[in-house]
Amino acid sequence: QVQLVESGGGLVQPGGSLRLSCAASGSIFSIYAMGWYRQAPGKQRELVAAITSGGSTNYADSVKGRFTISRDNAKNTVYLKMNSLKPKDTAVYYCNAEVSSDCVNGYLEVWGQGTLVTVSS
Repeated sequence: QVQLVESGGGLVQPGGSLRLSCAASGSIFSIYAMGWYRQAPGKQRELVAAITSGGSTNYADSVKGRFTISRDNAKNTVYLKMNSLKPKDTAVYYCNAEVSSDCVNGYLEVWGQGTLVTVSS
């Protein structure tokens, strides 16, 4: 079993910053892509940012220029640095990864349990 554990969420004032971390553990052969999604109350879960093993990134328009995704392949960890946070960024943030546990099977999509980010005065 492969698990993703997020950390770093919490309460921050508008304009502040947070860094989220997500560490993958278990039987891991390789991880292709890792990303962050978020879901606010009453809204659909949306992609925030994603990064491939080669370092290619993709960001939602709403966070471009404010958020930065990065990963440490040796640690099987992905990070999301969030700057200039706005109240609309308030959501549960979920880590996602495409993981292969061996050399013959395809990738399995794995989700973390989520970490709450609240942006408020």
